[in-house]
Amino acid sequence: MTEHKTGGISSLWQSIAVYFGTLGRRRKVVIADRAGLETFLNTRSSHVAQTALYGYLRTRAGTRFPELFADDRFVESVNIAKWQVWLACLSDLAVHAGILLRRQSGAPAPAVAKLMNEAVASILAATGVPADAGSHFVPGADRVRSRIRLCEWAVTDDDEAAFAQSPAALVQWAPVTEELKELDEEIVINSVRFRWHEVRRELQGVLRGEEVLAGSGLARDEGALSK
Repeated sequence: MTEHKTGGISSLWQSIAVYFGTLGRRRKVVIADRAGLETFLNTRSSHVAQTALYGYLRTRAGTRFPELFADDRFVESVNIAKWQVWLACLSDLAVHAGILLRRQSGAPAPAVAKLMNEAVASILAATGVPADAGSHFVPGADRVRSRIRLCEWAVTDDDEAAFAQSPAALVQWAPVTEELKELDEEIVINSVRFRWHEVRRELQGVLRGEEVLAGSGLARDEGALSK
């Protein structure tokens, strides 16, 4: 996920332009290995997190939206919210990807668990602790790891249920007054869920589950595949 320094108005606006400007125009790349899966999880989580957050703030602020970014405290809150929503998006998308990968490949649950735990751990390790993410980032990242580690891949098969944390995170972390959040909650939740539709369709079309498992060595690892 693109990192921004607190108070970095120009970098925030650059991020907004990039993520809104590239919507729907990404070149679709087949996912045939773990590296490709990690890239997809990271970039699509970033895309949904930032477009959902900035879209909500822009809608709520109206014509005052550009002015808000002159306030350092607001920018700090936006950055903290951005990373928290990204963590929730990563968590949701990783669960969905694991469900789809198992469905495509027919792999036993332990193989899927190993792959998804390693993929998420790799993404979080590469991200580190961003300077503008606030004190809640580390426990948030731990919750993502815990969710993936404890996921029961053998029985988890509900695509809609996978996307439970990202809508709630946007409602919780967006720098909007609590009164307005109460009014907006249903609309905001539905907006985030809608943003996932394109990502889900794309993943369905580009994921090659058997190749990803084989490329990770799991298809040949009878110990990992045993259940």
